[in-house]
Amino acid sequence: MTINRMKPLTLLLTVAPLFVGCSSSYLVLLEDHDGSTGQVVFKSADGETVLDRAGSATRIDRKGDVFQADQKQIESDFGRALGSEPVRPEVYLLYFETGGTRLTAESAAQLPKIIESASRHPAADISIIGHTDTVGAAADNETLAKERAEQVAKLFGAGQLDVKEIAVTSHGEKNPLVKTADETPEPKNRRVEVTIR
Repeated sequence: MTINRMKPLTLLLTVAPLFVGCSSSYLVLLEDHDGSTGQVVFKSADGETVLDRAGSATRIDRKGDVFQADQKQIESDFGRALGSEPVRPEVYLLYFETGGTRLTAESAAQLPKIIESASRHPAADISIIGHTDTVGAAADNETLAKERAEQVAKLFGAGQLDVKEIAVTSHGEKNPLVKTADETPEPKNRRVEVTIR
C-alpha cells in the first residue's frame, strides 16, 4: 500500500474503522483550514485510487471503491482525533504611519481581535517582528522596526494573558512585502508581523 500526496498539500488524511464491529477501514480527504483541498493517490496491489474532493473516501480493502463520506460518520469516526488538533498559529499584520510608531487606524482597530486570538491559545508563544520601508538610513530603520515591535509587545504585557514567551525582533528594511528601490515610502512595508502559536 502506497499513499502519494499531490501538490498542493492541503489535506487531512485519516484511517479508521468504517463501522463499529466491522473490520473495514477507510481513508477520507478533508478540506484544509483555509478551505482548499489537495489530492491523494492511494496505490495498492489492486491498483490506484484518486481522492480529490473534500469528503471523498475509499475503503482500504476494496480496489477503486470511492464514495462520499457522510459528515456525521466522519465526526463519529474521527471526532476525537480532529478535536485533539492544536490551535493553529494565527498571523496578523499591523501597519504604521510613516516615520514613527503610530498604527494606522485600520490596524489599531484590529488590536481587540489579536488580544482575543491570543487568549484562545493556552500558554501562547508570540513572535513579533518589526519592519520598515526603505526611507532613511538602514541602521535607523532597524531601530524603528524594533520600537514598533516593542510597542505591539506591550499589548501582551505581564498578567494580561497566559503567555509563555514573547519574541521581539527587528528586520528593519531587509524583508519588505513590496520590493522597492531605496528611499521609497511603501505603506505595506511599514508593518509588524504578529504570529500567535
